[in-house]
Amino acid sequence: MSEVQLARGWQAELQLGFARDASRTALVERRHSGPLRVQRPFYPEGAGVCHVYLLHPPGGLVSGDELRVGAQVKDGAHALLTTPAAAKLYRSRAGVGPARQAQEFQVHGTGILEWLPQESIAFRGARAELSTRVALSAHARFIGWEIVCLGRPAAGERFDEGALWPSFELSRAGRVVYVERGQYAGGHAVLDAPWGLAGQPVSGTMLCAAPAAHGCVEAAREACAQQLDPANAARGRAAVSGWNDLLVARYLGPSAEVARNVFAAIWAAVRPPLLGVPACPPRIWHT
Repeated sequence: MSEVQLARGWQAELQLGFARDASRTALVERRHSGPLRVQRPFYPEGAGVCHVYLLHPPGGLVSGDELRVGAQVKDGAHALLTTPAAAKLYRSRAGVGPARQAQEFQVHGTGILEWLPQESIAFRGARAELSTRVALSAHARFIGWEIVCLGRPAAGERFDEGALWPSFELSRAGRVVYVERGQYAGGHAVLDAPWGLAGQPVSGTMLCAAPAAHGCVEAAREACAQQLDPANAARGRAAVSGWNDLLVARYLGPSAEVARNVFAAIWAAVRPPLLGVPACPPRIWHT
């Protein structure tokens, strides 16, 4: 790698387009630059839903790296995007800007998008910006989540230095309906304070945007209860709320695996009523 590349880091971009072709959702656009790819599309639940796995061969981001993923889902198409492994945010280098990872999704007409990635792990000393923006048409539907792990709890590593700036924004017909922004500084009181992260390294947000999504709140809460014991906080806590056509689930706890299991259980419970199809977990989740 040249000195210029070392200063700027990897610059990678991936643009995807999905369209309905008769009864099939087809991956009709696939443009990339840098180390960001997709495998061939998979159809484990029939031609109507296209599963795509996003691949980042380097396996992680360092200072100056920038990954940009964009997806357009056209009217009537249904795409599910996931990742085969956690995104790793490594310790930053002095004098180099933060790593950046951004997702920009647009869903048109009656299209459907599911964004179900593995977690993002911020190593001690990492400095990174993470952003996801979803723009839906008036009748489009979306289910997605983001999970962040500060430090590496299994290795006894705390996030006592570094900084992370995550954001998640969803708009409907040009109007912003949900915004979440965070700023986590390593060692700051917010990480341990009861009004902050209460000493828990893993937090996550799940959004479901579909007609009458708020009507699935009880089903989502039951799914949480099956994964978490309300009387025992050892596995973390989760909460679900809903209004209009939006359902929001939150997790805070010690384990990214538990967070994924909680969100996957909610997804399995609400996917049939909201999207009209039963849950079909991507097979990459089991490998």
